[in-house]
Amino acid sequence: MARKVKELAAKDLRLHIDPKSVQVAFTRELCPVVHGVVGQERAIEAIKFGVGMTDPEYNIYVAGATDTGATYMARAFLEEEARKQPPPPDWCYVYNFKESDKPTAMKLPAGRANELKAGMDGLVEALMVDIPTAFSSDDYRYKEQVLRQEFENKRRKIIDALREKVEAEGFLLQVDPQGVSIIPGRDGKIIPPEELAKYTPEEKSALRDRGDKLSVEMNQAMNEIGGLESEYMERRKGLHHGVALAVVKKRMQTLQAKFKDERQVFEYLEAARRDILENIADFRRKPEAETPKGPFPAAAATATAMNKYRVNVLIDNSETKGAPVVYTSSPTYPALFGRIEREAVFGALITDFTMIKPGALHEANGGYLVLKAADILKWYFSWEALKRTVRHKEVKIEDLSEMYGFITTRTLKPQPIPLNLKLVITGDPYLYELLYVYDDRFKQMFKIKAHLDDRTDRTKKRIRECLCCMARFCEEEGLKHIDRTGIARILEYSMEVAGSRDKMTLRLGAIADIIREANYWAAQKRRRYIVASDVEKAIEKKIYRSNLIEERVQEMIKKDIFWVETDGHKVGQINGLAILQTGDHMFGKPGRITANVSMGKDGVVTIERESRLSGNIYTKGVMILSSYIREHFAHNKPLALTASLCFEQTYGMVDGDSASSTELFALLSAIAGVPIFQGIAVTGSVSQKGEIQPIGGVTRKIEAFFDICNHKRLTGKQGVIIPAKNVKELMLRKDVVQAVKDGKFHIYPIKTIEQGVEILTGMKAGKKRKDRTYAKGTLFRLVDERLKELAERARTFGKEKEEK
Repeated sequence: MARKVKELAAKDLRLHIDPKSVQVAFTRELCPVVHGVVGQERAIEAIKFGVGMTDPEYNIYVAGATDTGATYMARAFLEEEARKQPPPPDWCYVYNFKESDKPTAMKLPAGRANELKAGMDGLVEALMVDIPTAFSSDDYRYKEQVLRQEFENKRRKIIDALREKVEAEGFLLQVDPQGVSIIPGRDGKIIPPEELAKYTPEEKSALRDRGDKLSVEMNQAMNEIGGLESEYMERRKGLHHGVALAVVKKRMQTLQAKFKDERQVFEYLEAARRDILENIADFRRKPEAETPKGPFPAAAATATAMNKYRVNVLIDNSETKGAPVVYTSSPTYPALFGRIEREAVFGALITDFTMIKPGALHEANGGYLVLKAADILKWYFSWEALKRTVRHKEVKIEDLSEMYGFITTRTLKPQPIPLNLKLVITGDPYLYELLYVYDDRFKQMFKIKAHLDDRTDRTKKRIRECLCCMARFCEEEGLKHIDRTGIARILEYSMEVAGSRDKMTLRLGAIADIIREANYWAAQKRRRYIVASDVEKAIEKKIYRSNLIEERVQEMIKKDIFWVETDGHKVGQINGLAILQTGDHMFGKPGRITANVSMGKDGVVTIERESRLSGNIYTKGVMILSSYIREHFAHNKPLALTASLCFEQTYGMVDGDSASSTELFALLSAIAGVPIFQGIAVTGSVSQKGEIQPIGGVTRKIEAFFDICNHKRLTGKQGVIIPAKNVKELMLRKDVVQAVKDGKFHIYPIKTIEQGVEILTGMKAGKKRKDRTYAKGTLFRLVDERLKELAERARTFGKEKEEK
């Protein structure tokens, strides 16, 4: 019987790219794209705008599905933009001579931090040599000896004068290390206690009075000697200061001249100079070989004392070209914000400003920090602190346990460093939606959304860009280049992944994997280039590694454990097509859909919905069936119908509306009592008006039913009905295309239910006439009559029930 629907020709089932149409022989002939981004104009424009906005709230969220290469694209593009920008300044921490537990952060032009570090290290080393040398010189020793001699002469003169007075009064002046004392004596000898005891009271009283007067004079003399000693110490200190100042001034002149334009550095050098002069004794220590051994060696003490004159270069941009682009895959708190390390010394943990280490925020300061949303959200403290840091525009290095009050110990509190960077986070669009709704700060901080597309139009420009991207990938990964046959097959695979002949996938990760695997197979064959057979084998092996479940399902269908008929006619039964997803592999699964009808008032009922094994979209599709039946057949009578639909041998959840048209065909067959040819499977959703709407996974569905028909023997009558709007998405396997070309298998694109009815039953569906009836010999006439019969029976049954 002639059919109005024209089946698809072999040329409509797959787009074949002729290798001769590829304009290059090998990818190595192409110039790799600059940033490796293809077909993402919307996202690139958003990133450019975000980069240009200096406001701290205009950070960027790059939203892209898995394998779209969101992180790679963001980094590649930002690195290209960063090359045009000047390198940021260096940052270092130095000792705070006023508050030792608060190291000072210092900013210097790029490359100058290491100059300062080298200068301070050289200064300390030089002073450790020059200062001991200066204090060992003959000139210093002579001047110190003169001061000492002057002091000793004046001291001796005072002591001698005091001794004369004491001896004249009958006493002796005793001088020892413990001090000076007056003792009764005569002729240079101490009067024994026995002789003193013989003194009369008057003599004792006179002796005591003379001793008291002499004690007063002695105290006055001692005070005078103390003043002389203080004067001597001051003069000696001045001598030391003068010697040290001459050495320090000479050594620091060059360093101060080098950094005279850096006000903060100059102030630091002045503070360091004053501290060196105040602690000149630290530079006069004996060499280690001359120091006594003990638990705390003097050399270690000297090294510790010298640490405060060192410079801790936190960020060195001396070799940085342009602004930095930093990416970290493990954004823990220390990895982002830096840390203060500690060293175990004799059982105690000690630290100083030289143990401050930078984090990714310091490294990216003045540039860009790229993070994955899935990575940063795993670390709650990091995420919260990151938002706070970007908002306040300064980065603090803090101990996490102390910050949250877990442990309170004395530690360093480094001066915060001003932060100037653009934060770029990449992640799934769904994560963006969740953060936008549930994180109040997120929407304020990330005002730029760069949304990546997962496919692009198949144009000459896009194909050229894809080829250049392949060339860059081969160069970066060190892979074999691809010849024109391999290029053609990869482009076809790109369309297969995109699910359309007019589109190419932008899931660059999937394409990259195929190129890597094809490179492996090319190496096995010792080829110089990757060819089409290598790409084909890579695709086949990739499927083979993942399709174990698919093979088990097909095996059960072939053994009739899962019952699928591919020949004959049956009333109320039809072959539907579903899609199953097992991680990285998607495949089609044929299955029987059956319908039973009877008189009743329940309308269309699905067993899946009643058993709670269906989703909301599936339920919506079933409700559309009821609406279609009412629209076409309930205009002159009530529906007295109970119809049950069932996906046979399904034991899990059923969702989606891609089988709604299939269910409607089974329902119409069951009502009219007209059999359906079992060699044709159906997929497609239906509207209330009977229009066939496009669905997903059409290629996989057709291939799945073809495999079953091929196993049970192709009769030349089998095929699949699909929505006409899905034709451009077909990229069928070559064996399916050949079967269609040989007339052994058929693909029917339909736009309405009526077209499908004629293919499945061999009867015309029928068109509603002005009197709202259908012509005789049509399926819809049979359906209408059956529904009228059920309505009359229901009315008769109701009357009989009332009479009883």
